[in-house]
Amino acid sequence: MRLLIVGGGGFRVPLIYRALVSGSFSGLVSELVLYDVDLPRLAAVTAVLRSMPAPAAHLQIHPTTDLVEALTGTRMVFAAIRPGGTAGRVADEKVAQDLGVLGQETTGAGGISYALRTIPHMLDLARLMKEHCPDAWLINFTNPAGMVTEALMPVLGRRVIGICDSAGGLVHRAARAAGVRLPEGTLDGVGYYGLNHLGWLYRLESGGRDMLPALLSDPRALQSFEEGRLFPQPFLERLGALPNEYLYYYYEQDHAREAMRVMAQTRGESIHAQQQELYPRLAAAGSGAFSLWEAARRSREEGYLAEARGKDEHRNEDDLAGGGYERVALAAMRALSGSGEAQLILNTRNTVPSPAATSAPQQATAPAAAPEAAIPGLPADAVVELPCRVTADGALPLPQQAPGADQLGLLQRVKEVERLTVRAVVDGDRDAALQAFARHPLVGSDELGSALLAGYEEAFPALGKMWRGGWR
Repeated sequence: MRLLIVGGGGFRVPLIYRALVSGSFSGLVSELVLYDVDLPRLAAVTAVLRSMPAPAAHLQIHPTTDLVEALTGTRMVFAAIRPGGTAGRVADEKVAQDLGVLGQETTGAGGISYALRTIPHMLDLARLMKEHCPDAWLINFTNPAGMVTEALMPVLGRRVIGICDSAGGLVHRAARAAGVRLPEGTLDGVGYYGLNHLGWLYRLESGGRDMLPALLSDPRALQSFEEGRLFPQPFLERLGALPNEYLYYYYEQDHAREAMRVMAQTRGESIHAQQQELYPRLAAAGSGAFSLWEAARRSREEGYLAEARGKDEHRNEDDLAGGGYERVALAAMRALSGSGEAQLILNTRNTVPSPAATSAPQQATAPAAAPEAAIPGLPADAVVELPCRVTADGALPLPQQAPGADQLGLLQRVKEVERLTVRAVVDGDRDAALQAFARHPLVGSDELGSALLAGYEEAFPALGKMWRGGWR
């Protein structure tokens, strides 16, 4: 099978390659096509792949800057793009931070800015896929993953699926801490509901018994994994659920904002500086390119969510090892290609699959029932993040219990913001963008919303052109 990675010069591409040439995913792909608009980055990543230790399986690597050529004949597309590069991320974070608002890449104002400039490019990709490989699946890594996937659904329908390793990683870390055996590719007894970077693990069964309450009441067990350390144990016990790590920015907003404010560099500035120095060295490193990249990857992982840790607190070895989102993507790819089934937490439409149609004549002409929402309280046509059964027919959501009132209120508010952001791009509607900033729970002000939009328009002049016609 031919796999295309759009954003093939991305820093994490070697993780995908490593998984494709070793272990359970070996042999799934015969040709790996790397497409990128940045030729030097593409050359650097290609050098890393070709310098990796000799793999057990051969995989042909084909770098290209021609997207039509890359799409033609492709059955599976992974997309992980960053318009504006890491310099764009710096602006996403700094514009918000300079206005006293939390400055984070995917959460809050920075996430809206990131989406506004990214969705047009992803819609162009979807249009070209419809033209040149209409039967291909798009597995979207591009952040903000849920918002981008929602924008692509009207074009690609069920053939686009959003992924993130954050939710699945939470489930497996919690299971390990609770002593629950959870084989790879299954989520039996797991309850999780949310949006991308905004969800909760609310059930973790073993042998028909929910093990989550005991975990939430055990301070020592909670200290053994990252999400358990992020939030006070009494708070988690009262909540009755384990939040996704990105909920730190909601539950500990003031602490997070202040910790970011006093840092010498934003996370984006740190990554931008690292990559500006690293990529030229990778391209020239020859056989040492992989070792150089691996050292940089571990350094980057160490800085993840640094604002939530104490001065002398470090991530543990499991967190630094990598092997997260690429395994989710490849497990989804394997199931979509017909090589068995998998249960994964994915971003897809919030619709419970309808039962198989019967052959009874009176039912064949009956009016279609309204779709059932897999997460009650959220629109059935909205993109959500939840456990799914993945088959050759796509990602089929598994019904979840209704979120609590506070959780549901937050989900509804953020989903409204996501849909306003998508409308701003598709219709060229500046007022929708203004409302998206103002309505976000981490902003909550018309005045701040207006200042944020003006700040991002200054940082990204192309936004002004979008208001004069939209993506179309």
